[in-house]
This record gives sequence, structure tokens and C-alpha cells, in this order.
Amino acid sequence: MTIVFWIFFALFFYAYFGYAIILYVITRFIPLKTKPELPHNTGEYPQVTLFITAYNELDILQKKIDNCHALDYPHDKLHIVFVTDGSNDGSDVFLSKIPGITVYHSQQRKGKINAMNRGMALVKTDIVVFTDANTELNTQAIKEIATCFFNPKVGCVAGRKRVVSDTRSGAAAAGEGLYWRFESWLKKLDARFFAPVGAVGELFSVRTSLFEPVPDDTILDDMVISFNIIKKGYLLTYEPQAIASETASFNMAEELKRKVRIAAGGWQTLFRSKQILNPFKYPRLAFQFFSHKVSRWTFAPWCFFLLLPLNVIIVLQNSSAAFWWIVLTFQLLFYLLAYVGKKGEASKRRVKLTFLPFYFVAINWATILGQVRYLKGNQPAAWDKAKRLQ
Repeated sequence: MTIVFWIFFALFFYAYFGYAIILYVITRFIPLKTKPELPHNTGEYPQVTLFITAYNELDILQKKIDNCHALDYPHDKLHIVFVTDGSNDGSDVFLSKIPGITVYHSQQRKGKINAMNRGMALVKTDIVVFTDANTELNTQAIKEIATCFFNPKVGCVAGRKRVVSDTRSGAAAAGEGLYWRFESWLKKLDARFFAPVGAVGELFSVRTSLFEPVPDDTILDDMVISFNIIKKGYLLTYEPQAIASETASFNMAEELKRKVRIAAGGWQTLFRSKQILNPFKYPRLAFQFFSHKVSRWTFAPWCFFLLLPLNVIIVLQNSSAAFWWIVLTFQLLFYLLAYVGKKGEASKRRVKLTFLPFYFVAINWATILGQVRYLKGNQPAAWDKAKRLQ
């Protein structure tokens, strides 16, 4: 039983920490055959479409428009397009009254990816930048992204997502903020090694000519679109100076809603983009995709939760083994802190020490629920938005 415990622990540790450690060592100390340097700005920026999908976002649209107008990019080369998907809150009417904004509205709600497919058929610029209505871009974001495309081998550029969180807001905000700081660091390592493993829907860009419509039931559109471009032989690169900021989930219930959907989307992506796991065709990316994403979507959460019952069995079989009693004590303490965090979230009596254990347990449980949802086929293309802090 001890062997099984250590195997599960090794698999869990590798998925969440081991891969990051290995990648850091490789990129820090081992010379790699890297991609060619991106050329510097020639002074002639390309025509760009800023593409924003929206569903009932009337209350935040003015803030988003102000952010679009504040972007430091030649205004005659930046085309702002909103694609409203079945909005019934007057979003399309509001947007249609604003000069310089193009609106493609559909009365029927079919989901974000359907809106993307519909809108992309009408885009005429060479470059399109996808972003969300509830995100704020830094002023240099479009310039930073456009500069990457001066390299003709680049087909897709992933921006950096930043979660604006405050530990006083609770476990969801603190946990999500910490998670994305770690992910941003890991994406930098991914990019140094070969490529970031997929883009983030809050901010990514593609050459319009390389975009191909994806099925309307696609959940992780950003990852599927970026993988499709890699399959065409183009590079996916990461631009950490192009930043999309958004507030954290309103509470843990809203964060779990997101994580369950993402986990279901992960399984869907795994089956639809399984070619990326071919180490003979994509030697570096296959290693990255399996280690960074597939491991977390599949076996890591199960390994994490099974460590406790395995530890109990080992102690019952050998009650005099002090080491295993210590391990069990630490596991029980971790779950106790998670439980206190859950109770604190409900009662608003929040203790910072409990935020991380509660968040980690919750998102792993959400991943398992997402697996079940995918296997049952219960994930709709159009889903309820997760509420976020104002």
C-alpha cells in the first residue's frame, strides 16, 4: 500500500509542482534551440480588429469602451467590434449609438464560440485581438501584441491574464489571484521552452487568415483555436506585457461554476486536440500539454483525494509507524483548514490561513465534477456567467 501511496503522491506532485520545477531547471541551466528573436517594431503597425463578445453586459459596457478608447494604438488602424450573443438588456442598442464601434447582434443566444465564428466571417483586418467585455487591457497591449506579428512565423499571440484580488474579499479572490500569478510565471517558462500551452480567452490574438471556425459546442475556444494554428505550422508565442485584468470571482460558488466548466472543456479539448500529444510530431509541446494541462484535468485530482484514505489504511496496517502518523496529521490539518475556510466563506468570518487550503480542495473537487459533466454530456455551449467582484 505504501508503494501505491508514493505513486499517487508522485503523480499529484508532478502535475502541480514537479513540472514547474523541471521546466525551471531546463530553461535556466540547459541551452535550448530557441525560436528566432522577434523583430523590433518597424514603425508600421498593422490593421487590427479588437473583437469583443458580450452577453447582457450593459452595466459594464461604458467602462469597456472607455478602456478601448484609451489604448495606445493608431486609431485609424484599430477597429472595435462587439458581437452580442442574444443579449436582451439593450446592449446592442447602446453600442450602436457610439461612433467608431461596429456591432454584430443576434437575437438568439447560441454561446460565445458561435458568436466568434459569426463575427470572424466579417473581419477584414489581417490581425484580430480577442478580449472579453469584463476585462481591462493595459494601454500598450495592442502594440505589444502587434509587434509579435512582425515575425511571419507567429500565428497566435497569448496575452497575460491578471486577476485583481484582495484577500479581504475571501478565499475565491485570494486563491484565484495566487493561482494566476503562478500560472503567469509558468507560462513564461512554457514560452521559453517552446510555447505557452494554449492562450487565455481574456486576451489573445491570431492572424485572421489562419482562423478556422470550430464546433459551436466548443468550451475552451482559446485553446482549440491556438492549437489549430500550431497544427498549421505557425508559432504560438506569449507576450506578458499585454495584460488583461479582471476582478476575481464573487465567491467560491461562482469560482466553482467556472472551474467545473473549464474541467469539462479540458476533457473535450483533450479528445479533440489529441494530435498535440503526439511526441513524434510535437516533441516539446506534447510534453508541455500533458504535464501542464492533461495531468491536472485527468488523474491529479483523484490522486490528491485518494492520498488520505491510503494514508489511513497504511496507519491501520502499521500503527507504530511514526512517519505515517505525521503524514496523516498534516493531511487532516490541511482538510480541517479547508473546512474552516468553507464555513468562514459562508458566515463571512474569514481567516486568511484557510484561504489556500479551501481553494485548493475546492478546485480539485470541481475538476472531478467537470469530468463527470463531460462524460454525461451535460455541458451546454451557452453557460451562465460567473459573477465577479465589482
